[in-house]
Amino acid sequence: MTRHLLKLSDLSAQEAQGIVERAIALKNSRDPAYRPFIGKTLAMLFTKSSTRTRVSFESGMVKFGGHALFLSANATQMGRDEPLRDTANVLSRMCDAIMIRNDSQADQEELARHSRVPVINGLSNLHHPCQLLADMQVWTEHRGSPKGKTAAWIGDGNNVCHSFIEAAQLFDFKLKIASPKGYEPAQEIVRAGGSRIELVADAASAAAGADVVITDTWTSMGQEAETQRRLKAFAGYQVDDALMKRAKPEAIFLHCLPAHRGEEVSASVIDGPQSVIYDEAENRLWAQMALVEFLLGMTPKA
Repeated sequence: MTRHLLKLSDLSAQEAQGIVERAIALKNSRDPAYRPFIGKTLAMLFTKSSTRTRVSFESGMVKFGGHALFLSANATQMGRDEPLRDTANVLSRMCDAIMIRNDSQADQEELARHSRVPVINGLSNLHHPCQLLADMQVWTEHRGSPKGKTAAWIGDGNNVCHSFIEAAQLFDFKLKIASPKGYEPAQEIVRAGGSRIELVADAASAAAGADVVITDTWTSMGQEAETQRRLKAFAGYQVDDALMKRAKPEAIFLHCLPAHRGEEVSASVIDGPQSVIYDEAENRLWAQMALVEFLLGMTPKA
């Protein structure tokens, strides 16, 4: 059966943890002779702009002997309203996997329904699972297993927040979420997170005693018209030095980037000693290549 990754919960806890462990092994090895994707092609469909998603998938495929095709909506028939089922049927006859970065989780599900090969969510309106594999990798590398620990999400209850909720289930940690009223994560996703998820009243309450503090931009792609309203709503949700002092002394700071210094995070935090954002960004490559291995059934046996 073809496996897809449209949301993190498409994986079992054992599978998700195994992918992170494999990503760490690939990163530590950096073996130039290991090229499992020779003859393999990844089609990358983009309707949203990207830096880290494109570069990590494309570079990763090249490093491991494969090839990646960058397909923007405006340069393909997707931009002329070709049905997704036709796109899926054609691409999956020519390529070994498909990555899509777009605005619609529903469209990704439609693409996967008609694809013969794995479909990977490179970001949607609801989820960002590849980011969370990289985040779990960087957490594990710097502070050991997330199991039994506490993460604090400060800010918009967006797609990354939703994937963090699912990560809390798979990696068995507590997630405290502080969002302004009207910007909380989707209730059905919070409910599915069960007792591991706690919605708290303010940023200070979320950060208290946390092992990891995470935030994201207050205005995501496609929300630019809301910028001023969001700046007002999110006042008091900046991750600054005072907020980090409420977390554990050894706490690390995560941000998926791009970041706006002076808005969701102060420069002193994101550029400070507790920030691991560049390791986090690099891990997109390693985690995603471990994921492609897994979805193609190519992960070496232990």
